[in-house]
Amino acid sequence: MRLESTPELDAFRRKVRAFVAEHAPGVKAHSGVRAPEPGLMPAIREWTAKLYEAGFLGIDWPAEYGGRPDAHPLEPFVVAEEIARARTWPPVGAASLASAALIEFGTEEQRARFLPRIRACEDVWCQLFSEPDAGSDLAALRTRARRQGADFVVDGQKVWTTNGQHADMGYLLARTDPDAPKHKGITAFALDMRSPGVEVRPLREITGTSDFNEVFLDGVRVPASQVIGRVDDGWRVAMSSLGRERSGVAARGVELFAVLDDLLRLAEPVLDDSATRQEVGELAARVHVNAAMVSMAQSRMLAGGEGTADALLGKVFFSELNHDLVEFGLRLQGTDGLLSEGDEGVVAQGWWQDAHLYSRAYTIAGGANEVLRTQIAERGLGLPR
Repeated sequence: MRLESTPELDAFRRKVRAFVAEHAPGVKAHSGVRAPEPGLMPAIREWTAKLYEAGFLGIDWPAEYGGRPDAHPLEPFVVAEEIARARTWPPVGAASLASAALIEFGTEEQRARFLPRIRACEDVWCQLFSEPDAGSDLAALRTRARRQGADFVVDGQKVWTTNGQHADMGYLLARTDPDAPKHKGITAFALDMRSPGVEVRPLREITGTSDFNEVFLDGVRVPASQVIGRVDDGWRVAMSSLGRERSGVAARGVELFAVLDDLLRLAEPVLDDSATRQEVGELAARVHVNAAMVSMAQSRMLAGGEGTADALLGKVFFSELNHDLVEFGLRLQGTDGLLSEGDEGVVAQGWWQDAHLYSRAYTIAGGANEVLRTQIAERGLGLPR
């Protein structure tokens, strides 16, 4: 098992770090997978297009669409890490998921139409998977797509759609055969978010921001030419594209080290207290364990022997550690922890308060941790259902 970097990867990292320092669109003020304010979107689109043009995004795409098939498999992780280390904006939206689906399952016409627009960031994508009654149990989705001539007519509701208010295209799952078994009869679509019948309603969260959205689909017509893969085979399309999205795990590990550094500065005046030192030490150890877990998962990926529970374990461990870090940061502030963004005297412009409120989202998004623990038991440990 190899955990150390290579000279080639180190050189690539220096190149990416210099590029990010020169072109990044400023510091991202809030933690988490957040939606930018509308006024920031032109700069983020330009930044994303530059990353693609420089060969730092879409690395694993086919060469004819700008990819570099001979690149080191860990280069996407390096790019994600350096963007996170700079605390700047990553590309927003679900273009990486959509492009993975299009590359593996799309038609040549679909790839030629959508992939260049993703590279130029002319299209921001959102993920239209979760529903009010189908979040962690995605296969329970009820949004219906009925064939009508050359189109499918879609009716239903999606929720927790990050960046839906900014999206040009949606990566949609809908049920096309209501009589099929639960994981069958689902189809993947590329949906134009400007289509008649699409309504996006931002959800105001406890943080005061609107990162997620409800999306209502009322008689939306989607051309059959925008089915991704085969009709009724959308579950396989979705699971494959989700399985290829790994670089964010490495980026979140870098974010934990940055939070730990901030926490150490915050705790410095009280580090003579043994209980405080012990808690800081425990959290620091867990941050390093998280990094080791990421490195081991990458090593197994390079060797072609990824564990079935690697991603599940990483998500549970990260999300709970992230919550504990920011919660301790609030406790260190004493009564000042009751202040929030905009209040006079608030620490770090209220970053800790916002991060604490948002931290619960990480334990739910992408599958609630309780559900993931069951999957770890069944898939990773082979326990009976």
